[in-house]
Amino acid sequence: MKPKKQTLQRELFGAHFSEMLNPEHPLYVLAERIDWQQFDVAIDSCYADELGRPGVNTRLMVGLMYLKHAFNESDESVVARWVENPYWQFFCGFEYMQHDPPVDSSMMSKWRKRVGAERLEKLLEVTIHTALAMKAIKPKELEKVNVDTTVQEKAIAFPTDARLYQKMRVALVRHAKALNLPLRQSYRFVGKQLLFKQHRYAHAKQMKRAAKMTRKLKTLLGRVVRDIERKAPKRRGQIVDEALHELLVLAHRLLAQTRDSKNKLYSVHAPEVECIAKGKAHKRYEFGCKASVATTSKSNWIVGAQALHGNPYDGHTLERAIEQVKRLTRNTPSDVIVDKGYQGHGYQGEAMVHVVRTIPKRATRAVRRMLKRRAAVEPTIGHLKSDNRLSRNHLTGKAGDRINTLLAAAGYNLRKLLRWVVFLPVLQSMLRLVTILWLKIRRKDAPSRLASA
Repeated sequence: MKPKKQTLQRELFGAHFSEMLNPEHPLYVLAERIDWQQFDVAIDSCYADELGRPGVNTRLMVGLMYLKHAFNESDESVVARWVENPYWQFFCGFEYMQHDPPVDSSMMSKWRKRVGAERLEKLLEVTIHTALAMKAIKPKELEKVNVDTTVQEKAIAFPTDARLYQKMRVALVRHAKALNLPLRQSYRFVGKQLLFKQHRYAHAKQMKRAAKMTRKLKTLLGRVVRDIERKAPKRRGQIVDEALHELLVLAHRLLAQTRDSKNKLYSVHAPEVECIAKGKAHKRYEFGCKASVATTSKSNWIVGAQALHGNPYDGHTLERAIEQVKRLTRNTPSDVIVDKGYQGHGYQGEAMVHVVRTIPKRATRAVRRMLKRRAAVEPTIGHLKSDNRLSRNHLTGKAGDRINTLLAAAGYNLRKLLRWVVFLPVLQSMLRLVTILWLKIRRKDAPSRLASA
């Protein structure tokens, strides 16, 4: 059923937020400037008209998503802090102080899955158009865009063969017990001892002994797989339980892979994880998925962010990045600046792509300044990872990768909007002071100009 709306009935003894909060607080100002009705139109379409229980209020959930990624909170902590902070409650559409959590933290995960990444792209779009309405972004700034890629790491342990064999065997045994399959042996204690020995031998640089323990763990996994395949209920040669069938497919994939195999399995609970080598000295390999980020060249507002699976070549992601920028900003960029990783991109469109190899000496000052600004996208990616939860993604599946990237970008833009609200009065007073000083200088110079004339 459609989400329920907030009731505007006044409380008899409660103080209204407009009477107790500071109207100049950044969150108070943003709550008034954001057009919240856009979310009702975009998100209510994924609910039925009359059947079922009414959904949670859309503005409340959108506000919680904004606050979570703007202030680097988890689902549990953002709900707990919401109860303590009246400005967060006003930002989410409430008019009186609430003393109980608005939703259970698990509701946020269910809401994200129901809405999907396509509709959640609206959260990033609204931050861009709110900044344009508040004149934090000038429309001319959208003509020059920097594009770069990074790795969004998944919340998994470092994948080693021994650990993967152990985790896969544990997952299979747990699921078989849930189906009441009488296994010959689960190897619960033996597997734990072998994994412990493998870690100790590897730490002591006794690699032959460590490899022997790894082979034993692989043998135990093979025994459990064959035992389950014999005893699992089948229909026309296929295992009836779909979850068990998927686990067995992953187990065969894990048993068959070697050092030089393609499409390796790096996590049991997140099989979509890819190994991406970025050439970093301190971290040779990162496990997750590639993410593309597009920012304005002058002021570093994020105008595009998306997760890319399959470890694509950077140049092949450029067209999708530019299409997203057009969709979110409703404007076609004239210049797109990228690094050498985008050579041979093959993009053919209205935008002119500048691949920064070395800045030519004969270039004009404006072109040199534009090409030098390409490096400004790097600290933006750093802030996304350190402040907006892009460094380690805890959301499940490929859809979780796409959602986390979009919400991290929306949280980054929201933080910039909050800073803009704080510093705008300071900038206006400085501009007013400079204007007064300039007028005084003009008045002093006026008699001398008249005498010379």
